[in-house]
Amino acid sequence: MKAVILARVSTKEQEDQGHSLPAQIRKLEEYAEKHNFEVVETFSFSESAGSKIRKKFEEVLKYLKQNKSVKVLLCENVDRLTRNFKDAVDIDEMRKNNGLEVHFVQDGFFLNAKATGNQMFMWEAKVFIAKQYLNRLSDDVNRSIDQKLRNGEWPTKAPIGYLNETLEDGKKDILPDSTRRRYIKKAFELFATGSYSVPKIAQILEADGLRNNNPQKSVVPYSQMDIILKNPFYYGEMIYKDQIWPHHYEPIIEKWLFEKCNSVRNGRSNTLIKYASKPFVFRGLIRCGECGCMIGKDPKKGFNYCVCNQFKGKHKTEIVLEEDLIEQVKDVFRKIRVPMDVLQDLKLSLENNLKAEQEFYETSIDQFRKEYDENKRILKKSYLDNARGRITDDQYDEIFEEISARQSFLDNQMQRHTEGNKAFLMACTYLIKLTNKALEIFESSKPEQKRQLITFILSNLKLEGKKLSFTLNEPFDAIVEYSQSVTKLPGPDSNGRPSP
Repeated sequence: MKAVILARVSTKEQEDQGHSLPAQIRKLEEYAEKHNFEVVETFSFSESAGSKIRKKFEEVLKYLKQNKSVKVLLCENVDRLTRNFKDAVDIDEMRKNNGLEVHFVQDGFFLNAKATGNQMFMWEAKVFIAKQYLNRLSDDVNRSIDQKLRNGEWPTKAPIGYLNETLEDGKKDILPDSTRRRYIKKAFELFATGSYSVPKIAQILEADGLRNNNPQKSVVPYSQMDIILKNPFYYGEMIYKDQIWPHHYEPIIEKWLFEKCNSVRNGRSNTLIKYASKPFVFRGLIRCGECGCMIGKDPKKGFNYCVCNQFKGKHKTEIVLEEDLIEQVKDVFRKIRVPMDVLQDLKLSLENNLKAEQEFYETSIDQFRKEYDENKRILKKSYLDNARGRITDDQYDEIFEEISARQSFLDNQMQRHTEGNKAFLMACTYLIKLTNKALEIFESSKPEQKRQLITFILSNLKLEGKKLSFTLNEPFDAIVEYSQSVTKLPGPDSNGRPSP
């Protein structure tokens, strides 16, 4: 059979040093010879498998589509083939529709049109954990937002009471709204007395002339007033994705006033009946199967009931006890279990992936640190040159600004790779635990942990009548399919192929 070799390194530095690609190619050529494969083309390159940079990988796919007689693709391991689900889907389509057979030599398994549930499980598990690392590196938008937050800048639309402004130099800024800042301060002052409810404050300020950020559209609703009174932005801190950051914008109130409002709110919450604050496991997870609206909770007598937010509006829908939905989720978790021998194979396979990931992480960090240290040396030399009159103040300022910006970028990159490394290790650990005792972990978890486990394993949750529908995330779809298989599929022969 004709075969193509794909060798890939994680960084350009590894390719230049020539110590990784030749080793991969040599190993794959030896494997091809052993299994009587005719190697007709070899692709070797260094790149990230991010959605924006996949030109080289697409060349491999194009070659395979144009040369239909080539039925085998050889690579070292899953991590060398793909770091995202897009690549995996493309390869999987060719496996199912074009008869492509993909061999992962170091990982010790292969995929073809007759892949067993075990093989598909191993494939999806590896792609899943590789994706955890890439997620921390490839999202330019999140990286930009993170940098803004670190600089004390709010990355999105200003809250009511402030305005987004573009300055003369083209830079963006957020300034207090001269018209409505007094309303915001008055709202906090009224609430701090403990004599006014949130709806009453909204009514008072509406009568006084407060309108939304779009003055022509509507008044400020009660729900938004509640958000305003809980937002620390007004005294100097901002909350983004559950993290608090200081900002550099002009505050509208003082911090003591915000804390006084919190005290009033906490005092009131202590008087609520106990079941009113019962945690809701499915918060923000389920949509109505009829209208698509979010399913909310309706607490009654110590129990949470799940109901569509449009229940009293556009249509009628079922009201379902939260515990009944949890039982339906348990049925899924009960099926997430693999035999111990397969679990051991998975552990060994993940160990191989871990070695490749550690090589990628350490090489990347080393590369960033070398550039970082070199920049420090340049900055120090520029300082001395400026002090001795060799360069002007303007020249030094230009160098300082350029180097500082680059150092900030490198700091961000090293942090991202460190986070990616942690995410990879956590994904490996979590995957092993869940494939071993998913139901036990779910049952013993607190509500918020249950919620995280559900989002980890399920997506596209919908409530249709009293039945919960969903999509199983990869690789758990393959795990469930494999665990439910009752037919023992043939194992590989000495050539690594299924026995007849």
